[in-house]
Amino acid sequence: MHLRFTHCLGFPVMEEGGDQILGMVTGVLILPDTGKIEGLFVQTNGLLGAQTLFCSSLDITRWGTRVYINSDTALAPAEDRIRLQPLLEDSRTVLGQKIKTEAETYLGRCSDVQFNTDTMHIEWLFPKKWFRWGVALPISDVLEVTPQSIIVRDPMRKESVAQKNTSESRGVSSLVPSSD
Repeated sequence: MHLRFTHCLGFPVMEEGGDQILGMVTGVLILPDTGKIEGLFVQTNGLLGAQTLFCSSLDITRWGTRVYINSDTALAPAEDRIRLQPLLEDSRTVLGQKIKTEAETYLGRCSDVQFNTDTMHIEWLFPKKWFRWGVALPISDVLEVTPQSIIVRDPMRKESVAQKNTSESRGVSSLVPSSD
């Protein structure tokens, strides 16, 4: 299933086979180098107040109008997961990051992502400039994620490469003028 992350915000998180809501989805942790979703941040309400916990994408069993996880023990503070520490401290983010082309043209900020729930990989970035949505960008266009911005391929460069490929596929006969 393909989902946009903003549609997932507020989804209840439940234990598989249970009927009790464990919390609500409030955020996502994305690996900037690969576009893989490492997991979700879940806000829980307990005796000591609201607490934000982390759920690894490996613990998610299925998606629907709710997110189902293996067990309630899958929710833990992100700081307790040693493997995530470098990623949590990394200043390169995806959501909220500026998106620029190779030629430094500003396309907007990444306000949403679409991901595949089976593979937990991002497929599309959705930039927003001021209050208007921009053209969706496939993840294959991303060249680099820096602390300052997400660098994507130039759309003009893609068009010129496509035109060059089509002119080469026509062959030499298209270059020879006709003798009409």
